[in-house]
Amino acid sequence: MMHFPRTALATELASAIQGRNLFGDAHNGLFLAAPRRTGKSTFLKEDLKPELERQGLVVVYVDLWSDQRRDPGNLISDAVGHALDMYLGMVAKTAKAAGLESISIVGALKIDTSKIGRIDGMTLSEALRVLHEAARKPVVLVIDEAQHALTSEVGEAVMAALKSARDQLNAPGRVDLMLVMSGSDRDKLLRLVNSNSAPFYGSQVQKMPVLGDDFIEHVVSLIEKQRPELRPANGALLAKAFARFGHRPQFFLAALGEALSPFSGFEGRFEDAVIAAAELRQKDDEARMESEYLGLRPLERAVLWRLLEQEHRFRPYDADALRFYQHKTGQKITAQKAQTALESLRQHQPPMVWKSARSEYAVDDAAMHRWYRDRTDAGTWPPNDPTA
Repeated sequence: MMHFPRTALATELASAIQGRNLFGDAHNGLFLAAPRRTGKSTFLKEDLKPELERQGLVVVYVDLWSDQRRDPGNLISDAVGHALDMYLGMVAKTAKAAGLESISIVGALKIDTSKIGRIDGMTLSEALRVLHEAARKPVVLVIDEAQHALTSEVGEAVMAALKSARDQLNAPGRVDLMLVMSGSDRDKLLRLVNSNSAPFYGSQVQKMPVLGDDFIEHVVSLIEKQRPELRPANGALLAKAFARFGHRPQFFLAALGEALSPFSGFEGRFEDAVIAAAELRQKDDEARMESEYLGLRPLERAVLWRLLEQEHRFRPYDADALRFYQHKTGQKITAQKAQTALESLRQHQPPMVWKSARSEYAVDDAAMHRWYRDRTDAGTWPPNDPTA
């Protein structure tokens, strides 16, 4: 897929996390939320990481969805260990070449980096300190899909350890450890910052800007350069289509490629074909969610409805929730029955409900919130079951 560089945004965020913004708090942790497939991970890897490295920082990147079979806490520790291995190897080579019998980082070469964060190994805070000292540079830890860490006790412990490491390595006027955490669901990411027990309580979750007019202008210039007979391309219509695709470049560019193909069979302007594809995608997404919702048992629907309505205020077993379930199903609902329904929603393929290690719940696909709000605003909620 085509990569559109977001250099200005990368430079701005690099400055913010280093504490160069007078009133900013990003140096204590930058939390970015953006819907799935809107280019968040691509930006972190292809724009922000290179910019931070260009400015002389050590960047450790880890995607907690890269291997969902492994504990997210271990993924973070292993990423730090891999970076530490690389820099300790460089230190060892430098010391050997200089004929030194010891190095400045006492005992660093004896570290078993595979045990970082484990009971019998170096703590994560110590590992990050050694990495900073070995590299002689500030360290940035970029955690993509950071909310996934909350699904395990190890992940929660690692988040607390990172907060401790940040407090130990940083001081007024000196930022040696920076944390960037992203998530595809703002509601889940907020759980890292919005309560007294949250590891980064007090920090703010920022909405990451979606690709905008400059992206559309870039696409238009490419089209007009490669297909001069299509000049002028209608940027306004393409921007409208991109918005209907939910600002998801993968779907937008795929539709654009199909519309521009000589085998498309579409008569008329290609922009109209892209608009039609966007409308079809939107209808398909909504039809899929409606089908999944209507395929649930009555109590499962009621529990999911309550979760969509309450969001982070959701309490699955309190008296108000049980009354809600009873009203929607016409049956007396106990906490045990509600718990069984919640577990069924979690085991659904694909999962419809997410659960943290502290038994906090959220809708697994954040797009369902938009679908729910749109239907509520239009007065068409809940969906009607044609078989009822």
